[in-house]
Amino acid sequence: MNFYLVLPVMSKQDELFMQRALQLAGYGKATASPNPMVGCVIVLDGKVIGEGWHKKAGEPHAEVMAIRSVENPELLKSSTAYVTLEPCAHYGKTPPCAELLVEKQLKKVVIGAVDPNPLVAGKGIQILKKAGIEVESAVLEQECLEVNKAFFTYMQKKRPYIILKWAQTSDGFIARENFDSKWISNPLSRQIVHKWRTETDAILIGKNTAKYDDPQLTARDWSGKNPIRLVIDHDLTLGNDLKIFDGEQKTIFFHSQDQKIERKGIAAIKLSKEDFLRDMLNYLHQEKIQSVLIEGGAQTVQSFIDAGLWDEARIFTASVSFEKGIKAAELKSHQLVSQENIQDKNQTDVLTTYRNMSR
Repeated sequence: MNFYLVLPVMSKQDELFMQRALQLAGYGKATASPNPMVGCVIVLDGKVIGEGWHKKAGEPHAEVMAIRSVENPELLKSSTAYVTLEPCAHYGKTPPCAELLVEKQLKKVVIGAVDPNPLVAGKGIQILKKAGIEVESAVLEQECLEVNKAFFTYMQKKRPYIILKWAQTSDGFIARENFDSKWISNPLSRQIVHKWRTETDAILIGKNTAKYDDPQLTARDWSGKNPIRLVIDHDLTLGNDLKIFDGEQKTIFFHSQDQKIERKGIAAIKLSKEDFLRDMLNYLHQEKIQSVLIEGGAQTVQSFIDAGLWDEARIFTASVSFEKGIKAAELKSHQLVSQENIQDKNQTDVLTTYRNMSR
């Protein structure tokens, strides 16, 4: 005899509307930080009557935008709100969304994930339940956690979400012996990296990358904000004529020397040699930097790998070969997430994404 699992219609419906809320949340990927990405869908009798998403810190939250989009406010009293993250319960730059949902007397609120922020962390749910609003939680929870993985890492681990990125040849080199690495990946792959830059708070390199590549570390090939530029220069060997010190974008460089450093418009932060990386991440956490894209050379990348301080690795493997040169970093305790071909006119790269399993 065959047995079939029959899911309630409402369960499937909940997933459908939460998927739409997740799609809306994603619209804030390049703009919401340091706030989390949140989407909200308001439903009445199986039909969407309102939608909203959070665009930027200080601007209305997703629940506010969704409520404002409902043409007839009286319908809210019989409606269900689907929200990817627990409605906030505190006063910040905007009033608490949980109290707004109570004020509008919604019938039910379906939540994807509980907010890890200590100012919320279940308090929003308590406000809703105390007011007699039915609350359902953990609907597509893993998907809701994934969309805000940087925010959750920042709140729970007290450090930024760290993404390692590099391009390597088919034989595993990131540069030639003279440190020349232009260009291993194809133009489309490089454009994708510029998109990533708009979606992260900061981008980090080491002194060798700064010295030999002299990169701008901006999102020139994609529309959006430029990340904060971070540079590691332990011994203060970098000259002032590099592009990263042009003052056009906020730049922080970290060192471990006693001398006073003055570079116009550039922040120089001294850290201990003994726990340099951890101290740096503590500083970035204090500065509310939630995500860092590390594009440094093999030595810089490997230092984060060896310390276990990484969350995700994105590696472009090109069809070209060098035969000799500077070897790429080696991952430890990693799990394959995805793999795809990035095809340009003359070259196909393979983009492989890994997750740190020892986190």
